[in-house]
Amino acid sequence: MKAPNQKEYIKRFQKKGLKLTNQRLAVYEALASTDKHPTADEIYQQVKEKYPMISLNTVYNAFEVLKQIGEISEINTEGSARFDANMAPHHHLICLKCRKIEDFVDPALDHLQSRISSHKDFKIIGHRVEFQGYCKKCQQELSK
Repeated sequence: MKAPNQKEYIKRFQKKGLKLTNQRLAVYEALASTDKHPTADEIYQQVKEKYPMISLNTVYNAFEVLKQIGEISEINTEGSARFDANMAPHHHLICLKCRKIEDFVDPALDHLQSRISSHKDFKIIGHRVEFQGYCKKCQQELSK
């Protein structure tokens, strides 16, 4: 995933009334720079290199604020919270063995939302699709 445009997201944050701190920006940048859906601890370890005084609690607090303003999402899998800064419409493939989460886009699933919405006269504001199974690497390991 390419690094986020700092001016662009700072402008979005300010528009939404978010108080900007260097640590909060570092947390967002670390998350937005990856497509690996890291845990809070993984982001903490990364940001701690630049801000040694940051705490894991600060990372969780930053995530909470960023979720509230719609800049990140949380993916809960088997008791493990992972985070995603990709807010474009997409879905997830979750490996049950290694816990890897992979993004995918399928226009048919997005079309299904609008079809259901109009058929049921229900205003859908979002949906989440997660397919669980085994990634290629884990399939090979399991077949041994």
